[in-house]
Formats: sequence, C-alpha cells, structure tokens
Amino acid sequence: MARISKRPLVQLTDEQKHELERISRSRTEPAREVERASIILRYAEKESIVSIQKVLGVSRPTIYKCIDKTIAAGPERGLKDTPHSPKQPEITEEAKTWVVNLACTKPKEFGYAAEVWSQSKLAEHARKFASDAGHVCLSRASKATVHRILKAQALHPHKVKYYLERRDPDFDRKMQDILCVYQDVNFQNNADAFGEIPEMVTVSVDEKPGVQAIKNTARDLAPVASKHSSIGRDYEYKRLGTVSILAALDLHTGHVTAQVHDRHRSREFISLLKELDEHYPAESMIRVILDNHSAHISKETMSFLKTKPNRFVYVHTPKHGSWLNLVETLFGKMARTFLRHIRVDSKNALKERIMRGIAEINAAPVVHRWKKFAECGAGYL
Repeated sequence: MARISKRPLVQLTDEQKHELERISRSRTEPAREVERASIILRYAEKESIVSIQKVLGVSRPTIYKCIDKTIAAGPERGLKDTPHSPKQPEITEEAKTWVVNLACTKPKEFGYAAEVWSQSKLAEHARKFASDAGHVCLSRASKATVHRILKAQALHPHKVKYYLERRDPDFDRKMQDILCVYQDVNFQNNADAFGEIPEMVTVSVDEKPGVQAIKNTARDLAPVASKHSSIGRDYEYKRLGTVSILAALDLHTGHVTAQVHDRHRSREFISLLKELDEHYPAESMIRVILDNHSAHISKETMSFLKTKPNRFVYVHTPKHGSWLNLVETLFGKMARTFLRHIRVDSKNALKERIMRGIAEINAAPVVHRWKKFAECGAGYL
C-alpha cells in the first residue's frame, strides 16, 4: 500500500483547473509545463506520488518540486522554473576574443595542412595552446564551445565566399562608358522602328571557349510512361575535344553573327570581323563592345583594322568586367537550350549543331537590353 503524503492538498478553483487541463492536453505549450500541469491535477485529485510517478514516468524529486511550488505560491508558480541567479561564465571575454582571433587566421599559418579551420580543428588547437596563451578556461574547450563563441560573432571560418577583385584602376569610368553605349542603343531603338540600318550599329562580341564535344558510349533510353519519366543515359562517356564559339550580338535587331573554331586566335577573330564587315552596309560604322583578349588587340588584328578605316569602333569592358557585355546573356541562353546535355559523335557534329542552334535563334531574334543605366557624365548606376 502506497504511503500517504504528509504534504497538504492543492486547492484549485474551477478556473485554475480548467486552465491546467488545457495545458496538459496542449501540443504547443512547453513540454515541461504540460508535464507539471498533469502532476498538479493528479495530486489535487488525491492521487498518490507513486501513482503519479508510474503514470507520467517522471522522477519523485521532480514531482515533489512541482507540488511544493504549487502549495507555496499557486499553480501558476508550479508550472514555471524557479528563478535563479545566472552562473558566472567560466570562459572569459579575453578567452573568447582569443578564439575569434584564431578563427580569423588560416590553420596553415600554424603548420597544419588544412587551408581553412573546421570547428573541431579549431577546438583542438585551442585546447592545446590555451594554457600557454593564459586562457586556462579553454583547456577543455569542445567543438560546441567554439561553435557558440563563433556564432555570437557570426563567424564562419570553415566557409569560403568568393569575390572578384577590381584590378582595373579605370573600372568605374569604363563601366560608365559601356552603360552609356547601352543607353544610346536604346535611344536609337526607340527613335525608329528599324526599317533601315542606322549609321552606327552596335554589336556585343565575345567568345565562349571550352565547349566540350562529348560522345555517348551507349544509346540514350527514351522516357517510358509509368516506368521512368526522364531520358536514361549511361554514366560513361567519351571526350572528343573542345571548340570555341565566337559570337557578335546585334543590339538593335537581336541577330547573331557566329563562328565555331577549334581555337581562338587572332585569325579566328579577324574572320568574325570580316563576316561583320560583309553583313552590314559599307556606309555604316560598327561599334564593337568587347573585352581585352589578346586576339582583339594583336598586331594581326590591328593590321586588318587599318585596312578598314573608320569602319570599326572598339568599346572595351573593364578587366574582370565581362559581365557588362550583353553577349554573355546570349551564351547563357545557349547553355540553357541547345547546348544543355548535348551529345555528339564528333567535333564537326558539334560545330554543325551549334550553327543550327544559332540559326534557330536568328529565325526568331530577341533584342537584348540593359535595363539599369549610368547617368552619362555624372557617376554611374
């Protein structure tokens, strides 16, 4: 027979009992409060401590603590934790700063093989050298300890975020020049409906190197309803080499002038310039937006341009500013459409497929526009 508790009974009003019943059935209240509400209700109904322990699966000290707080200050107090003074942190601010400074270095600076810290490696290093640095409180630092210290500073030394260094001192000016060209093109396009070629046409020129010719080693499997919804393709493949796409995007009409070559040298670039020269009327000036590739400014290219005085005008993008060249949007379109998952039996087949894809683009040309402009002559963007 269970021993009767000598503690006084808990007296509950109807409102208190209703609220405790609601909490004991809740799925959104904190679990500890749900548990304590059940303890108070059962004790108020004169259920023994042993019975409460068996039914709820909690320890006796937990039950006693909850009941004593309820008897002393009511059920609202019994549901909550007892306030207590926070424990004085063992890890000092100086020790935390030392860990943060470590995280801002690279492990290779301390003779390790790794390039970046992992939290485990940083904790291991801290345990090893904390005492010598005067931070004995970190002599047993765990990965979780390091994680909390770094989290407080929003530091992620195990991650690498890439950026692009501006190495062109005239980057801003050159970018402004490009954006002003795009603005001028838009004015031209809006001024007339393009029934005729303007006196100056603007083309965006660049190359897409390294387009791989890849051959399947087994045939593709067509999708089959109710079995597999996608094309089946063997994991093995054969590399046949790469080709480069040279393209000039007309910013007025969306027409693409393109060539595909095994290499990208001055002679291939001159070949593209010759095709542009043949494509546009002799009285038109061709403004070319392009990057600083050596083939664009080589002796051979300059010699060709001298034979075509006042025909071509170069507008260079800044170094590491190829994203300013609108033809990149064309290459992105190629990558998302006919170049995606492409398989061929030879490099010549790849060249033929690329030219076929460009012909499809020219059959339904789209004018590419830059939508955010510089205020020409007064800063940019």
